[in-house]
Amino acid sequence: QVQLMESGGGLVQPGGSLRLSCAASGSIFRVNAMAWYRQVPGEQRELVALAHSVGSIHYLDSVKGRFTISRDNAKNTFYLQMNSLKPEDTAVYYCYVQQPSGETSWGQGTQVTVSS
Repeated sequence: QVQLMESGGGLVQPGGSLRLSCAASGSIFRVNAMAWYRQVPGEQRELVALAHSVGSIHYLDSVKGRFTISRDNAKNTFYLQMNSLKPEDTAVYYCYVQQPSGETSWGQGTQVTVSS
């Protein structure tokens, strides 16, 4: 099973930017889908950005135009660029992949806090 490790979280002021990274222990070239989720304590985990192997990309409405999911196959890493951050973006962010076999993997999460 592919292991995932997020990095790049932290404390940022409103309006600031962060780039989250998700490094995979194996190739991500042929995954069916890669995604970023986030979760606030006491609430359900929500999908933030999803990239399918066929090329389609979906974003949570509240992050459209501010967040961008991308990948670097050579580095087995994918990213979430987050711009114009708002306090309501504060959450633990998790990366996720689904293999062609259906096998899924989750990272351990990275905290993003947007506060002045």
